[in-house]
Amino acid sequence: MGAKGYLSLNPFAYTHAVLSVVLPVLFVIMGGIGLPGGAVFIERGRIRGRWKHSLISAAGPLANVLFAVVCTAPFWLGALDGVPAAFRYALAFLAFLQVTAALLNLLPVPGLDGYGIAEPWLSYRVKRQVEPFAPYGFFVVIALLFVPVVNGAFFDTVDALMGSLGVDELTRHCGSALFRFWEGTPEYCPL
Repeated sequence: MGAKGYLSLNPFAYTHAVLSVVLPVLFVIMGGIGLPGGAVFIERGRIRGRWKHSLISAAGPLANVLFAVVCTAPFWLGALDGVPAAFRYALAFLAFLQVTAALLNLLPVPGLDGYGIAEPWLSYRVKRQVEPFAPYGFFVVIALLFVPVVNGAFFDTVDALMGSLGVDELTRHCGSALFRFWEGTPEYCPL
């Protein structure tokens, strides 16, 4: 573990330039979407039991769900009276990022945690067949988000979840617009 950089406080020891810096910046410029967290080395041979394997993979998406609930709690508790609009917008956008990250990461696609949750329950033959595709699963998912039908279905699901958490679409859009400050604040987002 020490050789992999996980026992160091130096983030460059385990940061991947493209996956940890370039892609997140690119997605910010494109409008923002929550990306699944970075890959973490886990010595799977030391873990006993299928349930433990699945729970370890579920930890990342469950953290996203927890943060989405925390970010949306002021909305569904009605605790935002007198709070500046910019703060409400920012909180809504942070919740949006958490919801999108959780949904993407829960997909049962090799390389994402959703597959990691299901993988211990698959046969050895299926695991061996899927293994070569694992490094590309994330990129396939991102490419599919550029297909209009898939994109529409994904963001309709995100908007439905956000609505069920008390965040209306306009507030989330205003948060996204403020996040992309270089484009200017739209007229429909009063500050």
